[in-house]
Amino acid sequence: MIQLTRLNGKSFSLNALYIELVESFPDTTITLTNGRKFIVMESEEEVRKRVAQFYNSIQVLSNPHLRGDDDEKQ
Repeated sequence: MIQLTRLNGKSFSLNALYIELVESFPDTTITLTNGRKFIVMESEEEVRKRVAQFYNSIQVLSNPHLRGDDDEKQ
């Protein structure tokens, strides 16, 4: 989960695994895989940074095939 802030100043947690798209319109809009949208105060770059940190924390990119490595080193 990542912590974000709605435009009204209230913070909330969002499961980053369901993020499909992050855009700036100029407000940062996050679209989930189910089509639901959230507009947040954080910049697009900040959202990407938090998502990357979340992925690292749960080791979602620990699989060499997901990282783009063709050969596993043993």
